[in-house]
Amino acid sequence: MTTGRQVAVTGVGVVAPGGIGVPAFWDMLTAGRTATRLATLFDATRFRSKVAAECDWDPAAHGLSADRARRMDRYVQFAAVAAAEAVADAGLDLDREDPWRVGTSMGSAVGGTTRLEQDYVVTSDTGRRWVVDHHRISPFLHLALTPSVLAAEIAEQVGARGPVQTVSTGCTAGLDAVGYAAQLVEEGRADVMVAGAAESPISPIAMSCFDAIQATSVRNDDPEHASRPFDRDRDGFVMGEGAAVLVLEELDRALARGAHVYCRLAGFATFGNAYHMTGLTREGLEMAEAITRALDHARMAPEDVDYVNAHGSGTRQNDRHETNAVKRALGAHAYATPMSSIKSMIGHSLGAIGAIELAACALAMAHGVVPPTANLTHPDPECDLDYVPGTARERELRAVLSVGSGFGGFQSAVVLARAGGRRW
Repeated sequence: MTTGRQVAVTGVGVVAPGGIGVPAFWDMLTAGRTATRLATLFDATRFRSKVAAECDWDPAAHGLSADRARRMDRYVQFAAVAAAEAVADAGLDLDREDPWRVGTSMGSAVGGTTRLEQDYVVTSDTGRRWVVDHHRISPFLHLALTPSVLAAEIAEQVGARGPVQTVSTGCTAGLDAVGYAAQLVEEGRADVMVAGAAESPISPIAMSCFDAIQATSVRNDDPEHASRPFDRDRDGFVMGEGAAVLVLEELDRALARGAHVYCRLAGFATFGNAYHMTGLTREGLEMAEAITRALDHARMAPEDVDYVNAHGSGTRQNDRHETNAVKRALGAHAYATPMSSIKSMIGHSLGAIGAIELAACALAMAHGVVPPTANLTHPDPECDLDYVPGTARERELRAVLSVGSGFGGFQSAVVLARAGGRRW
């Protein structure tokens, strides 16, 4: 549908390993610091991979009452704090907005698994009892079973009565939640969308799942350098956690109220590969198609892209698939375009990471700085693009592409552009 409505990003909020809040997050990224370490949220001694990227989290210190914190799973707490920061950053007085024109769109891959596991361990005496004692179960445990609670909680917080949705498309959930929110604004079904994603998967059950398929790093003796996208010596991704929320608005109304506009969300596309639950084709056809369609949506050519924020998980399969997809979609321009992975610093927070990466892209455009890929010391010869190793780089950014891959074959791409750039 073409309505002439453009979508502006006017607020950003972030909870990430090594950086709670936008200033700390951006400082960490531009400094190239890593937040990966040995897991502390549970005893990982007997696990294959013992490395994680954790948030140093105190809900009370970030404005959550004891009652709200008790009710919320960890990932929902992250989202609530990120949403509050984003709305404040946007300068929105939501009490003056028409609540029927304000919506929420939030993504998560694994939802409330942390609380589900923790409470089951307690009520079953570490699995010894098949019939559990319901008196020992939290009265809020049912919320962990319901993925929709994430978007519903944020909607209640901001007073949104418009479209409310939770998106669960694996590791592209963050990109998709924001992309679908932008479509609602573009189509005129909402004027404001509070959109993003959250995840807290650093728990025995989630870590076991990825141990079983040997997808995570076993660089347990050097956790700070365990996440190594595009590096010859990489051995898997590092599990992370966190949240990011963006405020999206119709551009003309944002400008009319004097809002600071980080950028436009100019293009979005998502596809499936109908191939394999966890495998990727070497050629990268599906990701290339998502990139091409997102650029078409933005009415941009490959040559307009100034930076690619890579999925860059640090697995051999993904890094080569993604490199080939970018070359296929951007052609010769791929070799002139910096492309980096912030997962090298904050790990891979599954469904949340796409939203966190979009926050990083919006900040990169605002500051004219490309975040680096940390720990890239021995480039994989089959990954031959400019991955911005080690050190952030100043560069004028008019259009930025962010891409993601998710288990289940999901491939998504989002294009961000300057507010004064081409109209879609």
